[in-house]
Amino acid sequence: MEVDQNPAAKGPQHTVLVVDDNRQLIEFLTDALEELGDFAVVTATDGAQGLERCHDVRPDCVVVDVRMPGIDGYQFVRALRGDPDSSSTSLIILSALAQDKEQVAGLLAGADLYLIKPIDPLELTKAIQ
Repeated sequence: MEVDQNPAAKGPQHTVLVVDDNRQLIEFLTDALEELGDFAVVTATDGAQGLERCHDVRPDCVVVDVRMPGIDGYQFVRALRGDPDSSSTSLIILSALAQDKEQVAGLLAGADLYLIKPIDPLELTKAIQ
């Protein structure tokens, strides 16, 4: 039996969906997550597109902003938690809204973590792992 001496050569082991309406932040997070965490990153620029991508790709983890046009981050999290196909997906809210009430609302909506922007990419990578 052969043992793979370089498992990283197989490519990313996990898929992360980043949902945010800030395209610069999406690019920054995509580059950081692919480099630091060796994740396959899929992106969406609003909640509706994020829900579509989530159903198409079945990511291991979703990082979502709160303030977005249309479906906001809380609605997005509740929608995923209410869907049996994605109810166990790891969900991280990443938002500039730093008040305790916002964080509590995110966790009550069903997020696993609520992180505050700006964030160190290494911290986000560790949270996803």
